[in-house]
Amino acid sequence: MSFDIPLHGVVLSSMPIGESDRRIVLLTKERGLISAFARGARRQNNPLGAASSPFTFGVFRAYEGRSSYTVVSADVKKYFTEELSDLDSIYLMSYMAEVAEYYGEAGADETDRINLLYVSFMAVKKKEVPARLIRRIYEIRTLFINGEYPDMTSCICCGKSDDLLYFSINKRGLVCSDCMNKGNGDSSTVSISKSVRYAVCFILTAPLEKLYSFTLTDKAFDELDILLKRYLKHWKDHTYRTEKFL
Repeated sequence: MSFDIPLHGVVLSSMPIGESDRRIVLLTKERGLISAFARGARRQNNPLGAASSPFTFGVFRAYEGRSSYTVVSADVKKYFTEELSDLDSIYLMSYMAEVAEYYGEAGADETDRINLLYVSFMAVKKKEVPARLIRRIYEIRTLFINGEYPDMTSCICCGKSDDLLYFSINKRGLVCSDCMNKGNGDSSTVSISKSVRYAVCFILTAPLEKLYSFTLTDKAFDELDILLKRYLKHWKDHTYRTEKFL
């Protein structure tokens, strides 16, 4: 006899199936990234209708099948879809959800990724931080969760913790002036300002509740934007469907 299990997580995407069902992608604490069916979710007044919408956080009770799950009920903790009225916010949140789906793993504890999505969606909703900066903060913190983040505390060549004026994309870290003068840089090494270095350090280490508590000048953001684009292209050459809307 099979039993339904509680899954704490968030709906990343949803698509119609058949006449009245939905297939959803869930990112969960207990089972990681999974696919599930919400039977009858598209019928009027079905309790799974809203619960199976993207950007919905809650506890989903589901039966496990051979290749997917079937959601039978949901205790919703937070809706975001109904609170959004502008397409720009929806596009940005869709992009974040797609990134989470790309990196999410079946069978893994995805609590960190779920919590990051939640605070990021809240930042989008509040609009206190520019959307373009929210996107870059989310991407950098995702690198941290993945273990693909750069070393921003010391020179990757000599270990020196001061005079860190350069960043090597190939070596994933900072290079001090002495090592740069000794020829330890490469074609991917670029200069990095103190403000951008501090910003990246903060994004990598800050408590989640403080993650979206700062802004950057246009000049600093442009520098961060160019650096991160190059870094992501070098280490993860992948194009997301939702990027074109951003």
